[in-house]
Amino acid sequence: MALLPLKDDNPLKRIPFQFETVPFMAVCIAVFLWQLSLGEGQDRAVLSYGAIPSVLFGFQDLAPQLAVLPAPRTLITSTFLHGGWMHLIDNMLFLWVFGDNVEDSMGHGRFIVFYLVCGILASLAHALSNAQSVSPLIGASGAISGVLGAYLVLHPKARVLIFVGYIPIRLPAVVVLSLWIGLQFLNAWARSAASLVGPTSAASSLTPS
Repeated sequence: MALLPLKDDNPLKRIPFQFETVPFMAVCIAVFLWQLSLGEGQDRAVLSYGAIPSVLFGFQDLAPQLAVLPAPRTLITSTFLHGGWMHLIDNMLFLWVFGDNVEDSMGHGRFIVFYLVCGILASLAHALSNAQSVSPLIGASGAISGVLGAYLVLHPKARVLIFVGYIPIRLPAVVVLSLWIGLQFLNAWARSAASLVGPTSAASSLTPS
């Protein structure tokens, strides 16, 4: 089931524009275009900048030519990589519609910290569920889930115009966001770089610690 948000009916109160939400979106889009520009080198980029659980927890090491960052830093870089156009578009739509009101409530600086911390914690939680996995974790879904959780607490009664399939419908934010978060749990394993780099390919770039 596809949920595509168009807009909410929740006006901004403190800020006139999404000063931090838009830059986060711009970075994600720019990074994805960079990934596409690499052609066959996309796999190497995902291995270098994605968060690989077995590397994070010291079970394995990346090949020297791929280990361009200390493993903990990939918890941040991985949140700006995406596994395909639909993965990117889905995340950016939700960030565009809901991020501004959360930023409005938190202020710019706290929103930046909140977004990054949510992305890091989501990646860590996913990695801990399979600490010896060799499949890189990528995507902004974890950070955006945190933003949507904040929106849910702050504005549960706001109404949101969405497409469910091809049908436009207005629903309370609590319904829309609960559905989206549920879908993220269902799709968690598919929304990793395994869509680009399978376990066999990834494993060939790792060595035991």
